Formats: sequence, C-alpha cells, structure tokens
Amino acid sequence: MTDGSHESQGQVPSRQRRRFPGISSRAYEHPADRSALVALRKLSGFDTVFKALSGLLPERSLRLLFLSDSVRVSDAQFSHLNDMLRDACYILDLEKVPPMYVSQNPQPNAMCIGLDEPIIVVTTGLVELLDEEEMRAVVGHEVGHALSGHAVYRTILLFLTNLALKVAWIPLGNVAIMAIVTALREWFRKSELSADRAGLLVGQDLRASMRGLMKIAGGNHLHEMNVDAFLAQADEYEKAGDLRDSVLKILNVLPRSHPFTTVRAAELKKWSETRDYQRIMDGHYPRRDEDKDTSVTDAFKESASHYADSVRSSKDPLMKLVGDIAGGAGDLGGKLRDKFTGAGGGSSKGAGDDATDGSQESRRPEDPEGPSGPGAAGS
Repeated sequence: MTDGSHESQGQVPSRQRRRFPGISSRAYEHPADRSALVALRKLSGFDTVFKALSGLLPERSLRLLFLSDSVRVSDAQFSHLNDMLRDACYILDLEKVPPMYVSQNPQPNAMCIGLDEPIIVVTTGLVELLDEEEMRAVVGHEVGHALSGHAVYRTILLFLTNLALKVAWIPLGNVAIMAIVTALREWFRKSELSADRAGLLVGQDLRASMRGLMKIAGGNHLHEMNVDAFLAQADEYEKAGDLRDSVLKILNVLPRSHPFTTVRAAELKKWSETRDYQRIMDGHYPRRDEDKDTSVTDAFKESASHYADSVRSSKDPLMKLVGDIAGGAGDLGGKLRDKFTGAGGGSSKGAGDDATDGSQESRRPEDPEGPSGPGAAGS
C-alpha cells in the first residue's frame, strides 16, 4: 500500500514510505504519556474494571449516531481518505482498520474515540482545509491514538466534561468531577504530542506536518505564512514575560484538551531531529511483543529525567525559577520579587545566579529534546 498507488495526485511526493512491522506505541510516545500508560497497563485487570465503571457511557448510541448522521469512509465514499487510513494502518502495522466517519462541521477537528473499538471522526472543515499530505499526517495521528489505546481515555474525558456541565448547579458536585477532568486533560495534552509523532511516522514529511499545524492556527493562507516565523512564535511564547505571564500560560492551557499549535509544531520539529526518531526510521524500535516486559520503574525514571531536562533547558520564567530553587540559588526572595514585577532585567544577578545560569546554558546544546509542552484538529 506504500508502493506509490496514491501518487497520481500531484500533491503526493513520488517516494516510498517506510513501514514499521510490529512497532510498539512506546516507540513514539511522549515520556509523560508513556509512563502513565505503562503503569495503567501493568495494573492487573485495570482495563476490565475501567470499562465496567464506564458502563454508563452510551457507546452504542454514539456509534449509531455517527452511522446515521455522518458519512462512513469506504471505497465508495471519500475513497482518498479510505486509502490514507488503510495506508496508515499498514505503516504502523495496526491489524484492524478502525471505522472512519466524516462529520459536517466547519470547525477543523478530528478525534479517535470508543471503548471497545476505536472509531475515527474527521470534520468537513478539516477535510476542506488540508491538502493530501497534510491530511495523511492527521490520519496517521489518529491511528497513533488508536495504537496507543488513547481512545478509551479520550471517551471518558468527553463524557466527564459533558457531565461536569450538567451537574455544575450542584454544590461541590462539579468540583470533584473537574479535578478528574483537569488531570485527564493534562495527560491528554501529552498524548497529543505522542500522536503528532505517529502522524510524522506515517506521513514521513515534516514539512507537511508543519503546514497542517499552521493551517489549523491560521487557516488556508499558506502564502501569507512562514514555518520559521511560526516556530519563532513558540520560542517567544515560551520565554516571554515574567512569572505573571507563566501563571497566565497555565491558566490559559488548563481548559484545553490540546497543546497550543505553535508548541506542537516546535515539539514535533525537535523530536524529528533526535536520534530516537532516526533510529525508528532506520528500523530500530521497540516491538509490540516486548510490551509485556516493559518496566514501570524505567518508564517513570525516563519521564522524570525528561522533565528534569525540560526544566534545565526551559526559557520560561517559572521553569527557570524552579531550576534556581533546585540548584539552591541565593536570594530567593529577591528573585521572586524581581520575576513577578519584571524588575532587575537580569542585571542584578548574584554569584549564585551566574553559576546556575551558566550550568543551564552549557547543557542546552547537548539536550536531544527541548522543553515539553503537550486546538482542535488531530485530537
């Protein structure tokens, strides 16, 4: 299916795509996403209990809704999407091809949901916005969600979000639910970074992935946009302002199920430049049949190491302060005051500050991956 059968359309590059037989989702999962999933999978009977507790979810109703009020992708309907879907499953070696539906909605969006079996839904807004290669990356993104088992947790998140709205009038009733929703959203933002990586493995065209994210942010105006300038926005967003801006960033992202688009683009580009990505492309990656031997401890250690590196290399004022605290920087009270007020501008650093900043700078070029962030399309 990767022999160029779709290349009669001008937007598809004439090239072979690598296939990854038996690839484990661990190969592309973000460290925070992966450690959480490995821990859950190691709990004996977790999936059974989880699905039993999820018995109230109207999954059959959901499937009937899409069947009755959306267009099911097949050889007869949206055949080009059907080709992409089968191709993505072939590349990632997903044996059972999930059903895909196109739903009438001008908002560009896609999602992978379902408890027993995943289903993929894309909106007409997304289909009309993206070209062939950009859409291929999105389809790969959703197949990555399916391979990682994200659909179950995504469905729970959607259900709890709707439930929170219905019980908002009950005193304290909304608080408990929103605590769970907030935790699930934080995990899901990380899972989006994982799925973006899966989309790149399927499309194998970084420029198409970047274009797709730019279009999600700014519409179908590529002639007015520039990838380098778009990525520069992510850098400016990360390092701009003082601690007040860092707090506002947290408050802005909490209600979202997706990371900000510029952050996703920057994270994907950084991952594409790592040795881990190149090893996968060379055929060296974790296999599915080895998943049962995965160490929970090792996964958590890798996640902790990733976050430690992220704090060290981050340009965000809050993350720099966390690094200073961990490094025992002097005059912490003065630092808090200066960072919240924007005073000092770096000219009043003490000796402890210089030592801390110097060690951070010396490590940055060696970090294979930069700070991690984990919208709409490609959920």
